[in-house]
Amino acid sequence: MRFMVLVRANKDSEAGVLPSKELVEAMGEFNERLCKAGVLLGAEGLQASSKGARIQFSGGKATVTDGPFAETKELIAGYWMIQVPSKEEAIEWFRQCPGPADGSSGEIELRQVFELSDFPPEILTPELRERVQA
Repeated sequence: MRFMVLVRANKDSEAGVLPSKELVEAMGEFNERLCKAGVLLGAEGLQASSKGARIQFSGGKATVTDGPFAETKELIAGYWMIQVPSKEEAIEWFRQCPGPADGSSGEIELRQVFELSDFPPEILTPELRERVQA
């Protein structure tokens, strides 16, 4: 099973405040453990929403809105992509994730990634499955 682990943004990440040296070191060690265990597929931090954009679709048209975006609690500051046998194992790994070094609160969210096998043949026909896999 693959999971995307989302790190919620906060006022500091949205202000462009970089993490402390201690947190960067702790995250590096945590990522190294994930890598050595063979579960880490990717991990990245994201720039503040002020450097991003949203594209909304309505009535067949796309509308672009430049950041920043107001609802910090709904924004993502970074992510991991992992592959583990179960949701429970994913949770166990991220219970060990370093939190903010200053003791402030934070939140991460685990979301399972859809696999091709999750789609029934009436949605993902053999022809479409072949195109997606290519």
